[in-house]
Formats: sequence, structure tokens, C-alpha cells
Amino acid sequence: MLTGGMHLPTGIVVLVACLLTALVLRWRRRSQERQHSFISEVDRATYETLHTVSLAAQPLREGLTEDGAARAAKHLLDMLHASAVAIQGVGSTLTWVGEGQHHAAQVGAHTVPVLEGGRTIVISSGEISCTDPDCPIRSAVVSPLVVDDHVVGALATYSPSSSPGLARATEEIAGWASSQLQLAELGKERTRAMEAELRALRAQISPHFIYNSLAAIASFVRTDPERARELLLEFADFTRYALRKGGAFTTLSEELRNVERYLVLEQARFGDRLSVSLLIAPEVLPVQVPYLAVQPLVENAVRHGLAGKTTAGTLILEARDVGAEAEIVIEDDGIGADPERVRAALDSVTESDSVGLGNVDARLRQVFGEDYGLVVETAPGAGTRVSFRIPKYAPGIHEGR
Repeated sequence: MLTGGMHLPTGIVVLVACLLTALVLRWRRRSQERQHSFISEVDRATYETLHTVSLAAQPLREGLTEDGAARAAKHLLDMLHASAVAIQGVGSTLTWVGEGQHHAAQVGAHTVPVLEGGRTIVISSGEISCTDPDCPIRSAVVSPLVVDDHVVGALATYSPSSSPGLARATEEIAGWASSQLQLAELGKERTRAMEAELRALRAQISPHFIYNSLAAIASFVRTDPERARELLLEFADFTRYALRKGGAFTTLSEELRNVERYLVLEQARFGDRLSVSLLIAPEVLPVQVPYLAVQPLVENAVRHGLAGKTTAGTLILEARDVGAEAEIVIEDDGIGADPERVRAALDSVTESDSVGLGNVDARLRQVFGEDYGLVVETAPGAGTRVSFRIPKYAPGIHEGR
């Protein structure tokens, strides 16, 4: 009701009330959004950029492949805000993403000077001809992709006109992409190194163990044929696992099963002189470990710690659950060793005296980091304790890889 006794129609009053209510609610909503928004526009833009960078990095870490280039180029296009992005390998165009797909056939010619000279070039506006008057592909910036000082490809950015800003951005992104490709190459080199070390470790499996195992099996052929048969099957399974051509990782369960086979064969040879105690936490059995990470350490304990004893000896193998990690401990009450000699063994991955100590130590550090190598405690006459820890969950580590 207005002053002076004038009345507005009921419909108008209702409409005004609704509009006022809507305005109040909108004001409150915006006020609440301002109160609850802790991320500024700058922070949001930074986050989005970093997120895009991480998305582009993953496929590039796989190397300069057609599939990886296609997946990475989509994110590179978002980062560069160009009309199109192309990635050229040595000998072929790997991908074109964006507008002007009909220009993809020209990428090879555009990138030749960069692949040969290793320097960024700018193809100025108008140098790229096109029969389509609305086509946005008129200029390009091409920068080299470099791995180990060798040009392995090129990143080409296409736009309606050239600009210093786009040239600088393309060059910077190409440099960043090169660093991701370098990491991919390092990963391949690490895999090749691990495979070489595994071959060396297989070659170190003691011929004496093989001969002694076969001799022990032969000794039961007449006196206990059934035992001889069981031992022969254990020997076959042991050698099949030790010489397999699978990946660099397995489960702790599989690794310990092979250790059991080894110890069964050694107990057949040593008899009562070798006592074995296994203390295994079930929680750690699915943990991924480097293939042949435990058996060489057990073999080392038997060969160098217990075989030289004149009395009976004991070997204890433990697999413990220690929170986010699993701890493996191999302990014997054998003759022990000179710590300096052990240190020298750890520094070598091809030593023949201590079976695989340096090899296992190097592989653990390569896979999990410098904090995850072997810890050896020993002294002459005091036995030996070898232990190591591994994370229960490590990214990028899968059985069979």
C-alpha cells in the first residue's frame, strides 16, 4: 500500500515481491560464493595450467610414439592457444590436432630445416598458401625436440599470423617436451640396465648348487625313489623360475615360494646340519618385489655363512609388515664375514664371490630410491643379517613388467 491511500493491483504487488525476493537471494548467493571462494582467478589459472602440463607429460613419458604424440598434442594445443599443433618424428608426421587438417601433409616439409639444423624457425604470415579463404593456417613456429643432444622430432604451432609471443611459447613448450622425452629415454635405459643385471644374476646362480642338488637327488634314487622324485620336481620348478623370461617384478609370495624350493634342495644335501625358520606375515605376500631379490640373499647366507660351519647352523627368513612398507630379513648364525669385504661386494653388480649382493642392492635402489638398498650387519664369527625394506605400493611397478 502506498501513502495517500492509493492501492496497486494485487498482480503487480506479487510480481514486485517476487523480483525483490529473487534479487535478495541472488545477492546472498554471490555473497556466499565470495565468502567461500578461497581460490583467486590467478590461482585457478595457475592450477589449470599445471593440470594441463601434467596431462601432457604422461604420454610424452612413453616416448615419441604416434599414440603418445596424439594424446599429448591435445593438451599442448590448450597450452599454446594456437589454431593447430603438429608433432613431427624422424621420417613421419605423428599427429595434427586442431583446425586446418588439410595442411597436415605439409608438416614434413615445414620441419625439414628444424630437423636438420636444430633451431627454431618462424614461417611468416602468408608463406603457407591455402585455397580456403577462411582457413586460419597462415603462419607457423617450428621448434626442435631434442634427446641426448640429438634432434628426434619437431613441434609445430600453426596460427593465422606470426607473433613473438607465440614463437617464444612454442620454443619453451618444445624444450619442456624434450625434457619429458629425455625422461622416457632414461626410463628405457634403466629397464635395459635392469634386464642386463638380471641376465648377470642368472649367470651367477651357483653351478655348485646345481651339481650338488643333482648329486643329492641321485643319492635318493635307490634308497628313497619317492623323495628323489619330489626333489627333482622342486629342482625343475626352481630352475624354471630362476631362468624365466618374464618381467622385472613379481609378488613376494612367488619369490618366497622359489626360496622354499631352494631351501628344500639344500636341506636334502645338508640334512640335520641346516635348520630353517620362516616367519612370514600374510599381509605382505601380495607386495611387488624385483624378481630374484630374495633368493640370491638366501643362497649367499647358505654358501658363505653356513656351509663353512663345522656344526649345525640356522637360517631365519622373515617378511614383516611395517606399516606402509614390508621388511625382508635373512639372518644366519654362520661364520660371518669381514665388513670391508661385504662393502666391496655391494659396490659390484658382477661379483662372483658373493652371490648377487651388489646386484640386488643396485636394483632395489634403482626401483625404489637410494633409501631402499640392502643393510648388512656382520663380523667374523658373528653370523650375518641382511635386510631391506620396500614400499607396499609403488607407482609404475606391476607384476610382469
